[in-house]
Amino acid sequence: MNDEDKIRKALLKKALGYSADEVVEEYALDDGEEKLVKKKVTKKHFGPDVSAVKILLERYYQTYQEKIALMSDEELEKEEKRLLKMLKEAEDES
Repeated sequence: MNDEDKIRKALLKKALGYSADEVVEEYALDDGEEKLVKKKVTKKHFGPDVSAVKILLERYYQTYQEKIALMSDEELEKEEKRLLKMLKEAEDES
C-alpha cells in the first residue's frame, strides 16, 4: 500500500468515525524497578469529522460535471440512454 492509499484510508476512517482502545497504565517503584500496578483499557468512539469528509470529496471524488467532461462520445451516449430510461420509468410510475 503506497502513501496515497494510506492517506485516503486514514481520511475515510476519520470521515466515517471510528472506535479505538485507550490504554492508561500506572507504574510504581518496587525494589528500584518500575512495575505495572494498574492497567485500564477503555473503548473510545470518535465521531465523524466534517473536515475529513470535505477533504475526501475535494481530493478524491469527482463531481458529476467533471465526470461528464471526461467521458468519450460513446460513454456520453450510453449515459444519455441510461438517464432517458430512468425518466421514462419514473413517468410510468406516476
